[in-house]
Amino acid sequence: MMEFPTPSAIPAAPAQAHPLSPLRQSDIDELIEVCLEQTTEALVLTRVASQVEVSHAIDMVRAAQTEDKPLDLLEAVARVQGHQEEHLGGIIRTLSDRVATLLNPSPPLIPFAGKLIAPSAFYESFERLHQMARALLVPVIFVEDTDSIGVASINPIAANLLAAKIQEGVARRFDIRPFLTVARLDYESWAFLTHKHFEL
Repeated sequence: MMEFPTPSAIPAAPAQAHPLSPLRQSDIDELIEVCLEQTTEALVLTRVASQVEVSHAIDMVRAAQTEDKPLDLLEAVARVQGHQEEHLGGIIRTLSDRVATLLNPSPPLIPFAGKLIAPSAFYESFERLHQMARALLVPVIFVEDTDSIGVASINPIAANLLAAKIQEGVARRFDIRPFLTVARLDYESWAFLTHKHFEL
């Protein structure tokens, strides 16, 4: 079984910009491509989507990104496979479950996350991280004084990537390494939170 890196095991990217400066589009594009590559590998390995389906879905994600309308690969795959809107939640949950089996530890599903309050102060303090969270469609679901932070998504790989970026960004500013909780969301909670957190 292939294991994808956990946030603590992902090597920090070289510092290319001050942590308070806005992200360049190239930074966002690079982050999206890493997420697409890792998620593609997981989908194909777990045989929940064919390479052709994933390729079409990747085209959808990239097109959406150019229009500043982020789209997660799991949702795109579900749509490429022809599932109707009323069945998307269940299909995406299945895709998420299968992808999560490749992660160690496997992020748990948190059904109540949609009720948590958006961490506005954290987003304002870390604008670059907020931009990354928006691009990856991974809401920050709780922040405890930057010592303990939680992120969640339908896509556990995207959530892991953001968790690593948060650890890197907080450590660079405060010289502390926060404890990161990575969780999964059901489709409905995720759609609600991404709309609420990112004004989509």
